[in-house]
Amino acid sequence: MQTLQEEFSEIEIGRSSEFRNLILFPLMRRSAAVPPLDYLLLEDGIAQGTVRVTELHAGGSVPELRLENNADLPVLLVDGEELVGAKQNRVLNLTILAPAKHTIVIPVSCVEAGRWRMECSDLQVANHVMYSLGRGERVTQVTAAMRSHGTRKSDQGAVWRNIAAKATRLKASSPTSAMSAIYERHASSVEEFARAFAWQEGQCGVAFAIGGRILGLEIFDHPEVMRRFCQKLVRSYALDALDTALAGNEPVSVGAVCALVTQIGAAQSFAEQALGIGKDVRFTGPEICGAALWAHERYVHICTFAKNGKSSEAPNFWTRMTRPSHRRTF
Repeated sequence: MQTLQEEFSEIEIGRSSEFRNLILFPLMRRSAAVPPLDYLLLEDGIAQGTVRVTELHAGGSVPELRLENNADLPVLLVDGEELVGAKQNRVLNLTILAPAKHTIVIPVSCVEAGRWRMECSDLQVANHVMYSLGRGERVTQVTAAMRSHGTRKSDQGAVWRNIAAKATRLKASSPTSAMSAIYERHASSVEEFARAFAWQEGQCGVAFAIGGRILGLEIFDHPEVMRRFCQKLVRSYALDALDTALAGNEPVSVGAVCALVTQIGAAQSFAEQALGIGKDVRFTGPEICGAALWAHERYVHICTFAKNGKSSEAPNFWTRMTRPSHRRTF
């Protein structure tokens, strides 16, 4: 299995763009070769009728759902994707590549504390992922559970408290305490952020900064997957940008992105057999947490978050840095 250091050595940082207090750094691979897309995205499988996500059984189970993949290809489920419907809305606890023609149980976290009644049998994919500051906290919880108990569960109570605090700060009340209600309450502002940023040709990843700090980083194996997730990710960070609007738009250097990558290299890590195809890689450090899925001889997805929304700059020690076409290489 390739190391994360080797993966990032092939990544270049593009020119940043900004809107209000949110700054994005596009990430590109130096190699021009693009592997074939040999899996389906979850929303495509559901739309085609070949993939279903339902309650585990008639009684339901808060931390688990049932995924039935009848497609001829594996289906990719991405950490933080929100699934709406069934007895309550959930988010995916980790990235999974579910095998073709298989049914598996997927670990999730509830993001709608006040509902436990059936709305519809099948869950659908929302147009956003969980906001980054809550998502990073949950990634840390799942990694701790894997280490201590061999499970992939979150701290459900902590997830609910995080959402409740977010809703209070952003004045988004909901009779069922649904995370989706926060997005709905601020839909107009969130969409302004989504329209302000565009995927770039060949872009495979992105790093986000708010208030002068890099908060997170996301990389996919294929530019098309990044294109499909680009606005979903922007919406998630937009919600955090609205939550920290008073911080202003402080400048962020490319060195801050490199510092985050350096911390990934220095973090403690371990890998276990994934729930579906491949290896589930987890890493954590004093200021970061993250996860990756290694499958089909490549990293299909990598996500990293600054703990408590804080990260610091540090010298890069992996590879020399160059500036081809105004880009910077790790």
